[in-house]
Amino acid sequence: MFHVEQNSIMFPVYDVIVVGAGHAGAEAAAAAANLGSGTLLITMDMTKIAQMSCNPAMGGVAKGQIVREIDALGGYSGLVTDRSMIQFRMLNRSKGPAMWSPRAQSDRMRFSDEWRNLLENTPNLDFWQDRVDSLLVENGVVKGVKTQMGQEISAKTVILTNGTFLNGKMFIGEKVVLGGRMGEKRSTGITEQLVEFGFKADRMKTGTPVRIDGRTIDFSKLVEQPGDDIPGKFSYLSTPELTNQRSCYLAYTNLDVHGTLKTGFDLSPMFTGKIEGVGPRYCPSIEDKINRFSDKNQHQLFVEPEGWTTIEYYLNGFSSSLPDHVQVSALRQIPGFEKAKIFRPGYAIEYDYFPPEQLNYSLETKLISGLFFAGQINGTTGYEEAAAQGLMAGINANLKVKGQNPFILSRSEAYIGVLIDDLITKGVDEPYRMFTSRAEYRILLRQDNADLRLTEKSYRLGLAKEDRYGIMVTKREKVLQILDFLKNNSAQPDEVNEYLKSVASNELKQKTRYNQVILRPQVSFLQLIECSSELKKFVQTLEANDEILEEVEILVKYERYIEKEKEIADKLLKFEKMELKEDFDYQSLQSLSFEAREKLTKLKPASIGQASRISGVSPSDISVLLVYLGR
Repeated sequence: MFHVEQNSIMFPVYDVIVVGAGHAGAEAAAAAANLGSGTLLITMDMTKIAQMSCNPAMGGVAKGQIVREIDALGGYSGLVTDRSMIQFRMLNRSKGPAMWSPRAQSDRMRFSDEWRNLLENTPNLDFWQDRVDSLLVENGVVKGVKTQMGQEISAKTVILTNGTFLNGKMFIGEKVVLGGRMGEKRSTGITEQLVEFGFKADRMKTGTPVRIDGRTIDFSKLVEQPGDDIPGKFSYLSTPELTNQRSCYLAYTNLDVHGTLKTGFDLSPMFTGKIEGVGPRYCPSIEDKINRFSDKNQHQLFVEPEGWTTIEYYLNGFSSSLPDHVQVSALRQIPGFEKAKIFRPGYAIEYDYFPPEQLNYSLETKLISGLFFAGQINGTTGYEEAAAQGLMAGINANLKVKGQNPFILSRSEAYIGVLIDDLITKGVDEPYRMFTSRAEYRILLRQDNADLRLTEKSYRLGLAKEDRYGIMVTKREKVLQILDFLKNNSAQPDEVNEYLKSVASNELKQKTRYNQVILRPQVSFLQLIECSSELKKFVQTLEANDEILEEVEILVKYERYIEKEKEIADKLLKFEKMELKEDFDYQSLQSLSFEAREKLTKLKPASIGQASRISGVSPSDISVLLVYLGR
């Protein structure tokens, strides 16, 4: 009798298997499939794809730049955010454009639904609801996965995006619950198997606050935070305009709140040693804040709606692992929350991660060919950081299957480049979060120009499609045309002097090039257009929108700074091009410091540039390497 292998009926041999459907997994699956790879997305729960497990928001300082970059490259996070957001704010408008950061509150349920809809309409993408318990590996090469239901599914590459599920353990006071998220089972077996293969694993911690019944909040005692009058968006493609918005609110703790919280410290797993993992320094639990900043009488909290129609609210800044009764008692001492009822308490979660020095720039592991890591498994925190890694892992898994070189972004090209370089070069000793201060080229890496920086690169890969590329080219051409006009045409004193006087800027005594007038800090390009009939007519003829005009104004006002930063980036680029072989024998160079030899041998940097950013490798060590290389 003819025998049919079970999996030959159930599954083909996939190009890419993505394990986990959080933000990293969703972007990875979309990227690989959109590039033509036969892709399988495996998740334990199809109803929770790209779930907002923590706060219902995307973007923020530096994180907003990452979402714009993901969109510019053809990822989905920006599109999903635009389609599900209930409020938009551009943060840091009072600072320079390098610091402007878009942030949106999302409808948490609609966000996940939009993601699932996009993925289900992505060609080349299959789904399987199951738990992956181990990898199939032969002679140092990944061959697929084995699931809880006993399915052995073959693949040429595998991307692990397990989030907080690897041996996840949740803490609420003395209560310990095994799971990857409240109400969801954890994943076991993968960590233990990878450790047997020689990987180093460690533990990290994150947390989440109480969810509150909005009907029990007295909003009259809170400070309202509305969205922008003219809300922006994340995607460079055409997405729905946000015409109605929901407000967020500010609340504040006080000494009574702090005193009540302290009564639970002796039961807190943070202070009793039950939690071994390191938590995020920049998003600490409320008990950690009170303990570390005992001199402060209050801490600011953000009250965030979870969606358009739900009554559920998220109390950002009140993350806790204290006993549930202590959390509620303290909550009710915050003005506005005296009668608060909660849907669930806050909790801390501890999980396995793999120090990211074990990765190449492509996010492929050094120990197992074809195996990629993305997201919290690499020690990061945040939806945006995870999504960026997922996108890059999906792209590079596809390129690996095709036998092509990996797609790598440098520190001067994208925040995504900064993120990945920081991870594999510096490693992590706490959950990694992106900040603008981490990027040395942040004037180049603005949120407004992510498409001009990245879309053409992605278009050449085949990820960014023709429509996206066309929008970018049109924007670029119009920006260049307006810049040329401003440099070669002059403002008339009789047209602009009244405006200049109104903004306390010196009046013109003679015709002056438009770009020189715009350089004045008091002058707004949009307002100048309204004063000059010649300039207004030219802009209208081009049909230039506000996004294009804002881009032009930034390029004019910050031209010298941008040029200077480009100069520095170009000078340092030569070090990135000086390659170091993986089998380079650093121990033989006795002129290197002992620490440098140890770190370089361990991390095996791909270039002099990467070597120079490794902690413990000094400028004199780099000089030794340059002399050895004959440079």
